[in-house]
Amino acid sequence: MTASHDAPPRELDRPLEVAPGDWNSREFYLLMTALVIPRPIGWISTLSASGVRNLAPYSYFNLMGSDPFYVAFGSTGVKDTLSNLREVPQFVANIVTMHLLEKMNFTSGDFPRDEDEFGWAGLTPVPSAKVRPFRVGEAKAHLECELVQVVNDRNTHIVLGRVVHTHVEPSVWKDGRVDPRLLDPICRLSGSGYASLGQLFSVQRPKWTDVAGTQGQEAMPRAIER
Repeated sequence: MTASHDAPPRELDRPLEVAPGDWNSREFYLLMTALVIPRPIGWISTLSASGVRNLAPYSYFNLMGSDPFYVAFGSTGVKDTLSNLREVPQFVANIVTMHLLEKMNFTSGDFPRDEDEFGWAGLTPVPSAKVRPFRVGEAKAHLECELVQVVNDRNTHIVLGRVVHTHVEPSVWKDGRVDPRLLDPICRLSGSGYASLGQLFSVQRPKWTDVAGTQGQEAMPRAIER
């Protein structure tokens, strides 16, 4: 199928049909990052072989599986994080919350590899429990990970790490679990946009025993505001 539009139109006069390569890379990037929202941010801390700390945010980030638990993040280009992982194959995914928005954004700058983003952003490096890279002391939760694999496809590098330890601050814990309002994570949008969680809802997962014998949608669990 050919593209419906040669470039992003000011207004859509018909449904948009476009594939990678139909538009320039920047325009297609903006489309993808505007559609897949909100995205969590993995604030990834690594360590070079010479002991230089590195800290950088990645919005191509998420939890991948639970037996065992994996996290994944994607890097466009070989950045300092990836170079460090080749030397010290461990990292910490620091969970980014709203009170750290500006500091997190600051660490996204193009600092030289021998510069420590912890120091530049006024953040506290805290020793991890099971990996060599440091945690961000101001973060409310951390996932310590061992590198398992890096999938390389042209300029995209997808890092897969197995979670080996988790740390959570008491301030975000309520009624036996992490409270999303107390955690207050940053939600990544497109461009320079970010958001907080906003309204929260709960929807029970359907069971076949409740659906069988019905007309289907009448048995659909309803969303309840939390």
